[in-house]
Amino acid sequence: MSFWETITGSDLTREWKALDTRAQALPADHQAAWEQIKGNLFPYADFSGRNLTPILDAALGLLEEASADGQSVHEALGDDIPGFCRALAGGEEARTYRDRWREQLNRNVARKLSRLGG
Repeated sequence: MSFWETITGSDLTREWKALDTRAQALPADHQAAWEQIKGNLFPYADFSGRNLTPILDAALGLLEEASADGQSVHEALGDDIPGFCRALAGGEEARTYRDRWREQLNRNVARKLSRLGG
């Protein structure tokens, strides 16, 4: 990956398109699960989303393997897709972008208040 690709994100675009192309080959119920997985994992992304690429690749691989073996989505992922995604992202203690922004805002407010108080 070149510096220019890293800055512009063109490598990510290429990788995400490749993932979506692979997902289009899946049966309809597996494609619907793929869309749910993407939606449920997005809050765990960093600014660029680079941290999600290997996770999404592995999840798509699982769906592809389940489809090839004739398994349903429920057999492969269970009934709780948001819980499955939370586990992929790091479990209950995984921080979302909202958590990171909230912590940053709290630090900034505390710093401003300490300057006013003293």
